[in-house]
Amino acid sequence: MADQNNGIEPMLTTSEVARILNVHINTIRRWSNQGILKSYRIGSRGDRRFKKNDVDAILEGDGTAKKGRRIIP
Repeated sequence: MADQNNGIEPMLTTSEVARILNVHINTIRRWSNQGILKSYRIGSRGDRRFKKNDVDAILEGDGTAKKGRRIIP
C-alpha cells in the first residue's frame, strides 16, 4: 500500500473547482485558458487539475486575479 503522507497535495478536477467557486464549468476552463486560475494538464487527454491552494486564494482574495481581472462580482 502506498504512503498517503508523501508530500503530494491532492488536485481538484474542473467540476470540483466549479462547484467550490459556484460558477459554470466552462467559466473555470476560460479562467484556466486566460491564466486567471493556474491549472496543470495531466494524462494523454490533457485533463485540467487545480491545486486547492490556488482555488483557496481566489476565495480568500478580493475577487481579482494576478492580471487585475475581476473574476467574482
